[in-house]
Amino acid sequence: MRIPAHAVCTAIRDDIVSGVFGPGGRLTEELLARRYGVSRVPVREALRTLESEGFVTTRRHAGACVAEPTEQEAADLLEVRMLLEPLAAARAARRRSEAHLKVLRGLVRLGQERARRGQGEDLRALGGWFHETLTQASDSPGLVALLTQLRHKVAWMYAVDTPARPVESWAEHGAIVDAVARGDAERARVLTAGHVSRAAGVHRLRVRTSQPAVNTASGGL
Repeated sequence: MRIPAHAVCTAIRDDIVSGVFGPGGRLTEELLARRYGVSRVPVREALRTLESEGFVTTRRHAGACVAEPTEQEAADLLEVRMLLEPLAAARAARRRSEAHLKVLRGLVRLGQERARRGQGEDLRALGGWFHETLTQASDSPGLVALLTQLRHKVAWMYAVDTPARPVESWAEHGAIVDAVARGDAERARVLTAGHVSRAAGVHRLRVRTSQPAVNTASGGL
C-alpha cells in the first residue's frame, strides 16, 4: 500500500519539531525513505511541502536541510499568532456550535482542576487542546490552516513553561468561553488578545543564532 505524501510530511514535520532533525541538518531522500519505510516519491513531495511551510530549505550542493530560523523570525511568528488568535476567538463567538462549546467548557473545567493541583504537564496539553478547539469553532478553514501551521512552528522554535499563576490563566480561558457562549465577539477578541500577550512570557526560544536577542514579551502565545 502506498503511503500518502501528507502522512510522510506529518512524520517529518513532527521529527523536526521534536528535535530529531536539528536546524541545519541534511534531509536526504534516501535516509528519510528508510526511516519511514516508503519510497523516495512521497518523501520528495513531503519535502516540497515542508519547504513551502518554512521547515525545510534547499541549499546548493547540500540539498534539503532543516531550516535555521533567526530569532527575529521566531519573534515575528509570535506576533502574527497574537494577531490571529483574537480574530479566531471573535469569529468563534459568531459561528461556534453547541458541540464546540461543550468541549471548551469541559476543557476549562479540567484545566482549572489541574491548575489547582499543580499538574503542569496536563496543563500544557489541555491548553493546546483549548486553543485548537477555539480556532476550530471559528468555522474559518483558512484561519484554522494558518494557526495550525503557526502552532507547529512555535512548538519547534519555543519551549513553553507552565504559567507562574496557572489558576489565573485558566480563569482567563473560562472568561473567553463565556464571551464566546454569549456571542460577544468584541469581548472574546479583547480577552484573547490580553491572554496571548501575557502568555508570551512563558515562551523560551529553542533556536539560537548569532543574531542579537529580541523582545518577544510584547506579543504572542
